[in-house]
Amino acid sequence: MSAGDLSALIIALREGIEMTLIAGIVLAYLTQIGERRAHRWVWAGLGAAAIVSLGFLGILNLLGAEFEGRTEQLFEGVAMLLAAVFLTWMIFWMLRQARYLRSDLHRAVQETIAGSGAAWGIFFLVFFAVVREGVETALLLFSAPGQGKVLGSIVGLASAVAIGVLIYVFGQKIDLRTFFRVTGVILVLFAAGLVTHGLHEFIEAGVLSGGPELFDLSARLPDDAGAGGLLRTLFGYSADPTLLEGVAYVAYYVVVVVLWRNGRIGRVGVAETGPATAP
Repeated sequence: MSAGDLSALIIALREGIEMTLIAGIVLAYLTQIGERRAHRWVWAGLGAAAIVSLGFLGILNLLGAEFEGRTEQLFEGVAMLLAAVFLTWMIFWMLRQARYLRSDLHRAVQETIAGSGAAWGIFFLVFFAVVREGVETALLLFSAPGQGKVLGSIVGLASAVAIGVLIYVFGQKIDLRTFFRVTGVILVLFAAGLVTHGLHEFIEAGVLSGGPELFDLSARLPDDAGAGGLLRTLFGYSADPTLLEGVAYVAYYVVVVVLWRNGRIGRVGVAETGPATAP
């Protein structure tokens, strides 16, 4: 499996589990309250969200293929920086809000079932909840460095579905708190790499000046092959970073740590994501 596949697997697994949690909680609660007939609207919402997400990924790939030279570098740089912002927001949103995910979805389903047009209400509830994750996933997969990300994406999503089935069909206990914390740390490292990758594209396009090189490890640990290539794809390693890239890399972590310590993001943890049983 290539480095690109590995990064895609991590992204698809993390995002895929969030999507399966949403679908599983809604399906289980509808069963619990005797509304199994509404299951088809959940599946319809999932299908529509998947179509929109795949369409968005296709558009990104088409645009990336159309652009050349400086325009391509600018497009990829913007996509990478946006992906870093969305990825960071997603990580800490999940850490902060997942504790209430089950109860929030239960309340939303109750309100939808009680109102008129309940079927379409369930459809749009699932669609909007999942399509947000799907569009984020598409942007992240497009922006992730490396080639050959199809296999990793398929394996990651398939693994996420399997975990969802284990939790909500067979009632298996899985430590999702640890899973989200570990993958959260990995994805923060990945997001920092996206920041430097994005700035590198702007430097290559001549929009920004990178300044002097901080060091040059090209002879010992090149970033285009072997371990260096893997580190570059996953965490933004550069064998010869510029001053701007180095400062941006460190500044990203400083911002994350400051927000964390101030309680602005995260610091709550994951709960309410166990087997689908009555609360």
